[in-house]
Amino acid sequence: MKYRYLGNSGLKITEITYGNWLTHGSQVENNAAKACVHAALDAGITSFDTADVYANTVAEEVLADALKGQRRESLEIFTKVYFPVGPRGANDTGLSRKHIMEGIHGSLRRLGTDYVDLYQAHRYDVETPLEETMSAFADIVHQGKALYIGVSEWSAEQIRAGAAMAKELRIPFVSNQPQYSMLWRVIEDQVVPASEEAGLSQIVWSPVAQGVLTGKYLPGQPVPEGSRATDTKGGQNMISGFMNDDVLARVQNLKPIADELGLSMAQLAVAWVLQNQNVAAAIIGASRPEQIAENVKASGVEIPTELMARIDEALGDVVERDPSKTRAPETRQS
Repeated sequence: MKYRYLGNSGLKITEITYGNWLTHGSQVENNAAKACVHAALDAGITSFDTADVYANTVAEEVLADALKGQRRESLEIFTKVYFPVGPRGANDTGLSRKHIMEGIHGSLRRLGTDYVDLYQAHRYDVETPLEETMSAFADIVHQGKALYIGVSEWSAEQIRAGAAMAKELRIPFVSNQPQYSMLWRVIEDQVVPASEEAGLSQIVWSPVAQGVLTGKYLPGQPVPEGSRATDTKGGQNMISGFMNDDVLARVQNLKPIADELGLSMAQLAVAWVLQNQNVAAAIIGASRPEQIAENVKASGVEIPTELMARIDEALGDVVERDPSKTRAPETRQS
């Protein structure tokens, strides 16, 4: 397992990071979740990503239980704050000082740790002054409850503003967590350059495009039983944008390229995002331990330039590149 520096910091994280969105406390039973975490540890993964909103706080508890007995100093634990948790009261969402402070204390309690390595703003909050948000994050860093600060799905403009304020407050603002894959490249035009200027890395989610890039969904065919496309708890909605025959037919064109590299299509997808030098890590999830063992084989893979060009040619115009599709809600979802 390879490590990469996170932003301009001295923190190293595993370039394949285990995430428990849509799995722990939801799709996957606790014993299976624990087995997946142990498989990640066995594969050399030491970086783990979660959020308070995942399974309405339960995912953090499941991760903590799975990591019991591990040396805390040998792990990098990330969590997030923004979305509604608990009873969804007026202040149970957003990036107000109140919600951030209550959020970090709740996350630390559920995770069973004194600090998290990375605390991330899960979205940008247009209803709270950025100064209030960044000041609260600064206090959390100065109190030792989070070592580094990051964001998720912020636009280029928002990243620049946050980075400028973090510099004034002298806190390490090091990462952005966006969706990124061969099919979803909206960060490339604006977010990546802004992040490079500000000293941030990307920790990308959905590198396999919700499973579409595994090639298991075939054009004109019924979706496999038990797959993400049949999950009514959230997975089905997330994958729907990719589930059309044009996209699925193009994805099948990637198989000869994967074969040429001796990779599965999932491994090719994870290796592809890691070719971007601004990407510090690709987040993978799993419902079975063997999925972890397979996906970690993407670590350290170098895809030759000519094959990167063939991937672009194979996918053609089904790739989404519109930078305006960076997720940044205009109002809170309370």
